[in-house]
Amino acid sequence: MPTPQRLLAASTLWMVLCSGGCRTGGERGDGPTQDTMHAHTNRLADESSPYLLQHAHNPVDWYPWGEEAFAKARAENKLVLVSVGYSSCHWCHVMERECFENDSIAALMNEHYVCIKVDREERPDVDQVYMTAVQLMTQRGGWPLNCFTLPDGRPVYGGTYFPPQQWTQVLQDLHTTWTKDPGKVRTYAERLHQGVLGAELVHVNEEPPAFTRRDLDELVAAWDSTFDNDHGGPDRAPKFPMPNNYQFLLKQAWITDDAALRRHVELTLDKMALGGIRDQVGGGFARYSVDVLWKVPHFEKMLYDNAQLISLYSQAYQAFHHEEYRRVVESTIAFLEREMRSEEGAFYSALDADSEGEEGLFYVWTKAELEQVLGPDAALAIDYYNVGGKGLWEHDRNILLRTKDDVRFARERGLNDVELRRSIDSINAKLLAARAKRVRPGLDDKSLTSWNALMVQGYCDAHEVFGRAEWLAQARRTMELILTKCRRPDGGLWHSYKAGKASINGYLEDYSFTIEALLALYGVTFEERWLQEARKLADHAIAHFHTEGEALFHFTSDQDPPLIARKAEVTDNVIPASNSSMAKGLFQLGHLFDDARYIKLATGMLNNVKPQMRSYPAGYSNWAQLMLMHVHPLYEIAITGPEALARRAGFAGHYIPNRMFLGTPGTSALPLLEGKSTGATTIYVCVEKSCRMPVGTVNEAIGQLR
Repeated sequence: MPTPQRLLAASTLWMVLCSGGCRTGGERGDGPTQDTMHAHTNRLADESSPYLLQHAHNPVDWYPWGEEAFAKARAENKLVLVSVGYSSCHWCHVMERECFENDSIAALMNEHYVCIKVDREERPDVDQVYMTAVQLMTQRGGWPLNCFTLPDGRPVYGGTYFPPQQWTQVLQDLHTTWTKDPGKVRTYAERLHQGVLGAELVHVNEEPPAFTRRDLDELVAAWDSTFDNDHGGPDRAPKFPMPNNYQFLLKQAWITDDAALRRHVELTLDKMALGGIRDQVGGGFARYSVDVLWKVPHFEKMLYDNAQLISLYSQAYQAFHHEEYRRVVESTIAFLEREMRSEEGAFYSALDADSEGEEGLFYVWTKAELEQVLGPDAALAIDYYNVGGKGLWEHDRNILLRTKDDVRFARERGLNDVELRRSIDSINAKLLAARAKRVRPGLDDKSLTSWNALMVQGYCDAHEVFGRAEWLAQARRTMELILTKCRRPDGGLWHSYKAGKASINGYLEDYSFTIEALLALYGVTFEERWLQEARKLADHAIAHFHTEGEALFHFTSDQDPPLIARKAEVTDNVIPASNSSMAKGLFQLGHLFDDARYIKLATGMLNNVKPQMRSYPAGYSNWAQLMLMHVHPLYEIAITGPEALARRAGFAGHYIPNRMFLGTPGTSALPLLEGKSTGATTIYVCVEKSCRMPVGTVNEAIGQLR
């Protein structure tokens, strides 16, 4: 199959179809407006997705994704518009206000097209297919995603945000071309379809699996030229937190004793913790920073970012013992429990970037506002948060951020550390109370199985390090909800949950992230029921997402209606690829159950992506974590006896990058625990099915890891 680049020459692709008007729009616009008149109502009014409901009163005759829309397109011989976004997407709101709420533009759309609205968080499979098409056509992607297709769903043209004049031109030109020369459009669609099918295609690597330390060293060497060693993160903007990147780099730095890499990770975490990307008052992180300084966030807050950052900062606290990292974990969890947790214990998906039609308005402050709220405490807050200085943003508003950690700030001003912290906590409480009176950003109140599993993982990682019983209790509660309310009758998973109803057959990410969360729950509780649940889900995923002889798992189940392409998610992004997550989960399950089938499958998956890893290291960091388990000792730390959980808790102060914990206070059928119950609490450090001399204390076990 020809490569997508060769198949789809960027300079000529869309020109085949359009006479000059079809082009991707720019990067400017205003915030959304609140439509309260309901002069129009379309089919989206019957949906549960907050994003689809945002469009339910557009004059556009929107359809939800489904056969009804495509049947209409076939019957009327119309092109289809597939428009994808999500509820907290700022530019989605802009295009809605400028185009989809415009009566004349809507009339043009309704006359010539069948228009489908898609929530990318509900239907990431649909988003993957049409995002691939748009990226092949335009060499860029993002949301809103607008892709035109034939009545059979094959893409013909697309882009991201379009301002009104350009959008109108696209609608007119594409309709004209379809009317006058449909054969040209169909020929182009076939070529583009082949490109979508071939994009990110991973072939079976016939070479036997062979992973070396040099492979990882070369991956990091190819990566470190892109590090920003002044401000942390990558040497470009925008900057995304990318937790799995820094989890891998932290592990690699520790295992190889790479001081420079360790400093880069520490610098990055410090800068994010102090920067505007973190909500200094309320806790939690925004989706990304628009600049290299981590100063100006894109103010939307996503569950998946914050859940993973809890894990990352918990592990970083184990490694560096910085009190700031503890506060990051505590404040992020407090934010999520305060603003994104349902009464049932499920976590919502996102908070909007906008309120009152302006991006970030909920989070920023003028100096006068701070003085009014804080009174005599305002001077300290203005100094601490760089108000009027580096925190100044636009319209005399400030993004609260810090340039110094508490120790340095207190020392330079002759303050006591404890008193400073007490004062800042009081200031933040007052600002949070004042902020709560503002018009709040919109909440996307659907709960996704995959993202809730990431939250369970975060709670487990935080509990492991900080020992907070209430965090473990919440992890259990959320997992129980996943395994009951989001469990299908056939043992599989539903993807989305809202208002007591689960819907949409689960995707691979729902299985892989839940498996990893169950493994984490077992690792801090030693309750084997979590392992049994993980095994059931793994077997279901193998049965319905994997085809014997293929390189990787499909993203969608074989129980789902087919799309124009059945994709496999390969590269790690703001969340790990579902395939890398599944491979890690299978590898660990294989070791815990001594199941060679799981290990062989996971190892084969890693081997199949290995040839691509050096070309884009940041896109394979979760795969690289699995490779670490192959090329460096994977310590299986088994603890048996009545004080097994107490001994497990004793490891909290030690960062051990490559390890798995297992144990039991009594007896167990797990292969590595069989015959190890001696009555006294005992720790066994094992590598490749060989255990070292059993010991009784954590310090003795730590000594065996060196």
